[in-house]
Amino acid sequence: MDMTATNWILLAAALIVVMVAIAAAYYAKRRKESVRLQQQFGPEYGRTVERLGNRAKAEAELTMREKRVERLNITPLTPADAARFSQAWGALQGRFVDNPKGVVVQADQLVYELMQKRGYPMGDFERRAADISVDHPGVVANYRAARAIALRDERGEADTEELRKAVVHYRALFDELLEAREVKPGVLSTKHVSVQS
Repeated sequence: MDMTATNWILLAAALIVVMVAIAAAYYAKRRKESVRLQQQFGPEYGRTVERLGNRAKAEAELTMREKRVERLNITPLTPADAARFSQAWGALQGRFVDNPKGVVVQADQLVYELMQKRGYPMGDFERRAADISVDHPGVVANYRAARAIALRDERGEADTEELRKAVVHYRALFDELLEAREVKPGVLSTKHVSVQS
């Protein structure tokens, strides 16, 4: 074997080693990103994979959501706005016994207004849920469940217990978006208020 053939063999072997190393690094990076997305989005990750039928497509969708929400100007509420929304929720909740159907519509509207006030774009429902899933992945399922019940109610298919559950689901999202964990004396807390049926 002459020196040229030996050099070509060594070069080919080196290229193969480099290609394997690049592939391993790429796979490790993708795996790390998959784990990060699973941790970030929780059950929303699995829902997105199932809906799109492909992990790569789902991860691209979730990454796109993150980038879109990153460009938004999501702002915390002022204390006055937080108090106003808390009081509105308390009043809404107090009306449930007398008008459960109306309260579900009002809860949906109040959550919508709260999202708008915080700076979320108010596109269609799926876009709103997708945007919420980035910063509030733990409650986006509540939002979807509440919305599904509200739609069944529009068709006359939801009973009072389902309506109560819808309000509880809306409440979970409301509390998360309100970000009012501690409130001043005299202001209705967003915690510890239960919906009665």
